[in-house]
Amino acid sequence: MNAQRLFTASCAALIVTAMSFALRGEAAGAWAAQFHLTHEQIGWINGTAFWGFTLAMMFGGPLCDTLGLGRIVGLAWAGHLVGILLTIFAWDYWSLYAGTLIFGIANGSVEAACNPLIATLYPQDKTTRLNHFHVWFPGGIVIGGLLAFAFGRAGLGWQVQFASMLVPLAIYGWAFRGQVFPRTERVTSGVSTGAMFAACLRPAFLLMVACMLLTAATELGPGQWIPNILTNAGVSGILMLVWITGLMAVGRQFAGVFVHRLSPPGMLLVSAILSGLGLFAMSRASGGMLFGAATVFALGVCFFWPTMLGFVSENFPRTGALGLAIMGGAGMLSVSFVLPVMGRVFDTGIAARLPAGHTAESLEGAQWMQIQAAAGLETLGRVAVLPVVLAVVFALLLVARRKSPAK
Repeated sequence: MNAQRLFTASCAALIVTAMSFALRGEAAGAWAAQFHLTHEQIGWINGTAFWGFTLAMMFGGPLCDTLGLGRIVGLAWAGHLVGILLTIFAWDYWSLYAGTLIFGIANGSVEAACNPLIATLYPQDKTTRLNHFHVWFPGGIVIGGLLAFAFGRAGLGWQVQFASMLVPLAIYGWAFRGQVFPRTERVTSGVSTGAMFAACLRPAFLLMVACMLLTAATELGPGQWIPNILTNAGVSGILMLVWITGLMAVGRQFAGVFVHRLSPPGMLLVSAILSGLGLFAMSRASGGMLFGAATVFALGVCFFWPTMLGFVSENFPRTGALGLAIMGGAGMLSVSFVLPVMGRVFDTGIAARLPAGHTAESLEGAQWMQIQAAAGLETLGRVAVLPVVLAVVFALLLVARRKSPAK
């Protein structure tokens, strides 16, 4: 078993997953124009990737022990290939929907297999290693965002941009090929399937699942809308997304320093505070100030996802692959709902700002962009309530664990 090759292949698979988030965000405007879709419909299409992710996590997580991690990875590779091709050759709303759904299922399969794989490969350093693995989620978004920007400047459409994902797809398929996968940590430690399911019903674990609903919505909901919203606000939305995710990638690379100094609950509390402040500031900023607000937001959401997974793996090890699957699935499921809700708030905000006697189709130019920018930034501000709730919960968790540090 080559642990480093398995880890590297997992990172390449996560790059494919992450590139799709940037490319879908950049393609939203083109899809709306080409297929005559509303922002809410775009939200439902993009949201499909998230509940498809959840579907794969819920079924794939328990099957990791039965089918083996290698077979789950193989299903992910096939799903990515089909999803990319179907999206490239889409012809209407439903074909886009189906392609995004299949891609989402493949994304969920990557997480379902790779999270327990890495926890098994590095049992003494789970939170740090999971943060290093999840460097390549924002890293993949940076790659996808820069490609989208460069291809767009070159006059190449969204179909060519989506085809670029075939390159890392081929790389991770080759890297995993022929490798021996370990049995999961839960199986090797002798925890029965029944005990695993029972551990997933503990109130403390269910509280973390509830928190995952909010942390994921805070991180990924705005991320999918930022390219569209901020472009109307006078900055390059896709480059802003690259900036945010680039900061996240750098932060996760140095996660070990923060884990040892703050502890996972402390990291989560600071993350909630900063992400709330960042979203609130973005909703009221303009021009260059948007970069400052986006920087605060990036520092806030940087550690959310991997630290939540690391915290659960370290403190609820008996939940095994199922516990990590439930966490990841819950997070993506929440985003599948928050995206169309954000789209609806966006559409409502636009309608409320239209001059009397005008429709969206009758406006153009600077006035139309200003209306969209104001409505979009207001939408980002509405999401800020989620990290406020999280800050309260994580503060209580931090106090409780200091009083009773035993796991």
